[in-house]
Amino acid sequence: MITLALIGLLGGLITAVSPCILPVLPVVFLAGGPGTDAPATRRPALVATSGAPAGDTPTGDPPTAARPARNRRPYAVVAGLVLSFAFFTLLGVTIISALGLPQDILRYVGLALLVLIGLGLIFPPVERILEKPFARIPQRQVNKEGSAFVLGLGLGLLYVPCAGPVLAAITVAGARGEISADIVVLTVAFALGTAIPLLVFALAGRRVAERVAAFRTRARKLRVISGILMIALAFALAFDVTAALQRALPDYTRAAQRTVEDSDTARQKLSGLYDDSNKELSRCEDGVDELRSCGQAPPLAGISTWINTPGGNPVDLASLRGRVVLIDFWTYSCINCQRSIPHIKDWDRAYRDKGLSVIGVHSPEFAFEKSAKNVADQTRKLGITYPVALDNKLDTWDNYRNRFWPAKYLVDANGTVRYFTFGEGRYAQTENLIRDLLRQADPTVVLPPPTDQADDQLTAGRTPETYLSTHRIRGYTGTPEPTEDKPVTYSYPPGGTPLNKISLAGTWTAGYEHFTAGKDARLALTYRAQNANLVLAGEGTVTVLVDGEPTRTIEVHGTPTLYRLTDHDSPREARLELRLTPGLQAFAFTYG
Repeated sequence: MITLALIGLLGGLITAVSPCILPVLPVVFLAGGPGTDAPATRRPALVATSGAPAGDTPTGDPPTAARPARNRRPYAVVAGLVLSFAFFTLLGVTIISALGLPQDILRYVGLALLVLIGLGLIFPPVERILEKPFARIPQRQVNKEGSAFVLGLGLGLLYVPCAGPVLAAITVAGARGEISADIVVLTVAFALGTAIPLLVFALAGRRVAERVAAFRTRARKLRVISGILMIALAFALAFDVTAALQRALPDYTRAAQRTVEDSDTARQKLSGLYDDSNKELSRCEDGVDELRSCGQAPPLAGISTWINTPGGNPVDLASLRGRVVLIDFWTYSCINCQRSIPHIKDWDRAYRDKGLSVIGVHSPEFAFEKSAKNVADQTRKLGITYPVALDNKLDTWDNYRNRFWPAKYLVDANGTVRYFTFGEGRYAQTENLIRDLLRQADPTVVLPPPTDQADDQLTAGRTPETYLSTHRIRGYTGTPEPTEDKPVTYSYPPGGTPLNKISLAGTWTAGYEHFTAGKDARLALTYRAQNANLVLAGEGTVTVLVDGEPTRTIEVHGTPTLYRLTDHDSPREARLELRLTPGLQAFAFTYG
């Protein structure tokens, strides 16, 4: 459970500095400023008696010095945000369903609170009304932070962070009412992780307000301006104006999120969401640059509504045999999804008449995203014309063992899943595989030029998948050549291992499916990619060195599993060396 809490905390920290939370930052910053128009107050001096100097007490003591009330507004607004976000993410769906309320009621409440707080900053009587519920709390000055706490509660209902596996795990559990101790710990840790950077930002706002003279001498005008900005933000959120800015910014936290939330440890800890159904999908790994056979495509189950189909009729995967199908899991408030949609629309336009069918599976992250009207409106605004299935119960999400927004699955003309990729990026790679599947389905097809060839530098020149198999190994350099099914002592080549080559040192037993490490087993390769992965099995450890420097030690347990070896911020050429304990089995390298 400690590991799970740490994963949630780190995931929350990364989320709180991502582009997705930009709309709430100005409000958090302004909320840290002064909470009242009144200047610092003094404790009143006692009335002077005869013989006492004016302003002195009867005993001649000086009057009490000014003691301004401590401004706790930053803590109040962040506490309110964290509390409402955590509570309603876990229990919002259950409460709304039990009361029979509209699915987007919480969002409307959040917008209304934001408008009320803005009006309170402009009109003090409104703020006093908002603070009345806190007036009876005995602690000194708590009632003065009442409106800030209410503001935080409202922001928590509007706070839509970028979704990674941690938030997906919390959301799915909350949507189903499957609230376990692990999920509660994960949620609290995630919420605390998001709170830390937001609190720093709010405290910075308080410090500016206290130190900059303009904030003190023009406090009333600044409060009015702050109120107008909050009301403007409420309308911007209501009409989705802020999404344009979020889409325009790069996802600069993606690499960090993958390192933490999609690490081997995180996958194992979050894997409790999945049972053994459709286990064949585990044959494929995220973003491998080749087509594989990953089992029959699971059905599109539990779909409540279809958009962009004739008469709203459902689409049956079985009816699409003979066509290549791209299934895109998305949700409309996810900025990562919005940034990937233009690529999917381009593929739909370019290849629909060539045998490609695109289906968007809208699996909601939050309760308000279950509204068919909201999804239909956002589908129209985003220019999506391919069929969209509303997976409000997350049944199809489960069928595909998914854990990401966005996620893309490629299904061939025979109904077999051949490839999937999670998150943004890999657009050119995905399009090339779509083209391969279209040619397999119809060798005579004439395809237009690719739409995404300038996509990203991850694909260009990337090292191809490397198999540790006497049957499929390529690019081996070193002495001697791998010999099947018997222990052999190998040596690195004297000049080092060239790009896209692999070499062995120490004792290895090479086999048809994998190589088994023996005494002093080492492996070197030089690759070009953003990250390198290796399928390993057995019991032991692997020490990873990049360009001669130890970077991590991996604990390997059990059956063949994909382990992340490296994860850089951008593609690079690097020399990788692995030192394996005896008995470990190594199968294949993949790169992303």
